[in-house]
Amino acid sequence: MNGRADFREPNAEVPRPIPHIGADYIPTEEERRVFAECNDESFWFRSVPLAATSMLITQGLISKGILSSHPKYGSIPKLIFACIMGYFAGKLSYVKTCQEKFKNLENSPLGEALRSGQARRSLPPGHYSQKSKYDSNVSDQSSFVTSPAADNIEKEMIPRYEPIPFSASMNESTPTGITDHIAQVKVNKYGDTWDE
Repeated sequence: MNGRADFREPNAEVPRPIPHIGADYIPTEEERRVFAECNDESFWFRSVPLAATSMLITQGLISKGILSSHPKYGSIPKLIFACIMGYFAGKLSYVKTCQEKFKNLENSPLGEALRSGQARRSLPPGHYSQKSKYDSNVSDQSSFVTSPAADNIEKEMIPRYEPIPFSASMNESTPTGITDHIAQVKVNKYGDTWDE
């Protein structure tokens, strides 16, 4: 023993450090293959069908008179807009599927970063899976469990907001929760004014 208390559980798994994935990261061949696969699949199986469907629906709404066509360009601007929105909606809808493909890669730093990011979100407050680069010189004790006092400090630092009563109708008979004082000015029949 070196005189310091070790609060780690004897059989606890120590997670591997999270790999640094930055702008200078060069993907592996397998990651490049998955990127290309995700790009093709999201285009053909999500973007094209959603773009075509949104264009058909838009043209149908224009034909029925629900949407108006442009006096000079006709339905083209609205159809282009619907196509672009359908394209991006298709790409965005495939993000989770693509992330799962990367998480399933064996020796992928990107897959490891995605897996560890998911593990970090599932940990309860006060538990951390990696030391901050700023506290590495403080001590070599466990970075997995913080003391109850540290948790209380974290809770005290978070600002507390009290809800304001809200009224859906904005008439004078219902309280809105606004407590600002507005000076009342009175006017008599001669035009004289004074504050109350």
